[in-house]
Formats: sequence, structure tokens, C-alpha cells
Amino acid sequence: MDTRDAGDLRDRLADALRGHGADYAEIRVEETDATSLTYRGRTLEEVGRTSNLGGCVRAVVNGGWGFVSFNSLEGLRDRVGLAVRQARLVGGEGTTLAAVEPHVDVVVPALRRDPASVSLDEKKRLMDEYVEAAWAVSPRIQTTNAGYGDARRRVIFANSEGSYIDQSRFRVSARVQVLARDGANVQQSRAAFSSPDDYDAVVGRHVEVGDAARRAVALLDAAAAPGGEFTVICDPALAAVFAHEAFGHLSEGDNVHENERLRDIMVLGKRFGRPILNIADGAAIGGQPGSFRYDDEGTPTRRTDLIRDGVLVGRLHSRETAGKMGEAATGNARAQSYRHAPIVRMTNTCIEAGDSSFDEMVAETKLGIFCRDWYGGQTTHEQFSFGCAEAWMIRDGKLAEPLRGTTLSGNLFTTLENIDMVGRDFEWTEAGGMCGKGGQNAPVGQGSPYIRIQNALMGGK
Repeated sequence: MDTRDAGDLRDRLADALRGHGADYAEIRVEETDATSLTYRGRTLEEVGRTSNLGGCVRAVVNGGWGFVSFNSLEGLRDRVGLAVRQARLVGGEGTTLAAVEPHVDVVVPALRRDPASVSLDEKKRLMDEYVEAAWAVSPRIQTTNAGYGDARRRVIFANSEGSYIDQSRFRVSARVQVLARDGANVQQSRAAFSSPDDYDAVVGRHVEVGDAARRAVALLDAAAAPGGEFTVICDPALAAVFAHEAFGHLSEGDNVHENERLRDIMVLGKRFGRPILNIADGAAIGGQPGSFRYDDEGTPTRRTDLIRDGVLVGRLHSRETAGKMGEAATGNARAQSYRHAPIVRMTNTCIEAGDSSFDEMVAETKLGIFCRDWYGGQTTHEQFSFGCAEAWMIRDGKLAEPLRGTTLSGNLFTTLENIDMVGRDFEWTEAGGMCGKGGQNAPVGQGSPYIRIQNALMGGK
């Protein structure tokens, strides 16, 4: 993208948006650069370097939306005109968008060490070392899957209300998944790291990779998990994914607005848990994968309380869902790329810290299970199920034998009510994550302290 005359580009976008008779129109122009390394076993399977330049137009007329994507900055006015004509074909009601003050801004995050300054050879050497660190742990290591990625995304946004925002974001990540095998018994563990501003965050993590391999091997000798209802303590990683997957998606305004049953359940002011429970989301929370200053509709981001003192107090919105539900836009409209229209997405979702310690939770549990981290899972409305990466029985207030094959499942709303202790030791999940919805993926942050749940349904033998 030619940035030598930013004023000229701003004028071009403003001219392209002017005079079409739409209720609202916007243009996003996007430039991305990315590097990836993928390993299968000890073999480097794929190296990729990609650069993309493109953009899109959205327009709304009488409640109907038109969307056009493009790969050239030529003919922008014609593309806006096409989006407006599309919108007129489907519009049949009034357009309702929550009011957002126009903003003019340039956002360039300060990088501690830019991945672009590091050679591809150095990145490969680092990942080679990580893969070998895993294999060196035990002859019972069956295979590894590893990957490295870094990306820069610059988006220039302009709309018919006068906003013009030039915003850049960065991300670097590395992961190593380890599988150990003893006959038909196969177990896995992983190490993963990421940062929005520092290549060095993924450097020097050999010990963590080795620890992941040792955990996978140790699980081969763990006892099969029992099934039934137990008092369960979740570590921050498992508790965070529970908050994101099981609760966060039900807080997204489009899901609530489009589902009558969910509207009847997710009523603001309704109690969902004990006063110790607080859940929030927000891209304005800094330093996480889902952190940025403006969403893909040009709305300033913020921290949004979802549950406060056990009571539902908020939800996540685009301008359209906020307008239709009579609430404020929260800066949660996100698009995977210029090929996609923004939809309501979580950013950085967390259960806030409480007053208990992990040791207190264990000491006050006569018979239970402690679960650490997670592997896979699914949610269907308020029903959820997550595989636990590691687990231990708790007997008479002490950690006992390790377990494998443990699954946490149940009804979201019952589970929220049964959270009776929330830890003071809050952690963001360092690996971050990618969240899928509506055919789009977006980086998200997830955080939590330890939590204790009464009468949780555990799957096992």
C-alpha cells in the first residue's frame, strides 16, 4: 500500500463514498504480510510467506446490506455504487445503527522486537530446536506437530460519517504439540506462546516444550478418569476457555437478537451466578491477541462487563445489533479479512479474580478432581463439553493420583450457579487462541483465575 501521500488516499476514499444516497457506507482497505513454518514430526513440511492487498465496501439502505470486495484501488466509486445497488435490492425496513462519533486516527503499536527484523533462517533454527527438545524426552514420543507464525495487518477504514482510521496490528506465535504412545494408549500435551508486540516472547522456551513432552509421557501411566458428579477445580486455562466458549458466544448481540429463546434467557438484570462471579470482555484490555483500538466498523473499543456480582449486565455489539436492541456499540464488530463483512465477535474474555487461593480450594474439597488445561470441545447453545488435558483426583483435601481421559460437560447456566470459589491468581492464557464463527477466524485473548465448581459432570470410564 502506497503510504507516501496519506492525504491523497483519504481524499480518494471520501470522494468514493460521497453522493450515493445510502443510509450509510464504509470502505476498508487492508494490507497483510505473514510468515509461517509447519512441521510434521521432525520434518519441516511447509514454509509460507504471503502478502495481500485488497479491500471491501459495505453499504446499507433501508436495513439491507450490500457488500463488495476488491483487489485494486482503482474504480472505488463504482464499487461503492455497486454495494449501494445491492443494498437497495434487499432493503425493506428502516436502517438502525447505534450512533458512533466519527474518529480520525493513526494507530501503530510500538514493537519491542519486530518479527520482520528476524531472518527466516533464525526462525527455522528456533523451531528445529523446539521439535528436537520434545523428541529428546523419551522413546515413547510417537510424533510432534509444530508451527510458527507471524503476521502484520494494516487496515485503513473510512465511512460516510467522516471517520478515517489507519490502524496496524501484529502477532507472533509458536506451538509444539507432542503425542506419546504405549500400544493403543495415545496421550498428548502441548506448549504454545504468542505476543502482539515482541518476537522474543516465543524465544528461549525450550524448558516449556520439554515439560509438555514429559506431561504427554506421564499421561500414559495415569489412571482412567472416573465418571459422575464431582467437585471440580479448573486451572486458569480451562476456566478461561469455559468462559469464552460456553458463555461468551451467548453474549454476542447477533446471537441474542436472532434467537428468540436466547433473548428470553439472556435478560439483562437476571442472576446467573453467585456475587463472587464477574466476567468481562474488551479489546481495550492491552497486550492480548484480541487487543486493538478500533473495531472493523471504526468503533472505539472498551471493556464491557458481562456479568457483574453474578448478574448479567451487558453484551457485545456491532453498531447494527446495538441499534436494533437499543444498546450502545461496544467495539466488537470484527472481520477476518477484507473478504468478509464484520460480525459480532469476542475480543479478550475473562473471569475476573476473586479472593480464594488454589491451596484453599484443594484443602476444602473432600472428594473431587483438579483439571488442568483443555483439548478440544464443543458447545451447543447452553450445553458444553471440554476435554481436560491433565487431571488429578482430590482426596481429603490433597491432590492424589493423576488421571487421563477426563471430560468436563454440562449446562452452562447450572455450572455458573455452581461456581462457589474464584481464585485470586488471575492469568491470561499465554497461547492466546483463534475463535471461529460464521466461517471466520479471529485472534482472541482468554483469562481467568482458578475456579471451583460444585456438582460438575465429569466423563471418564
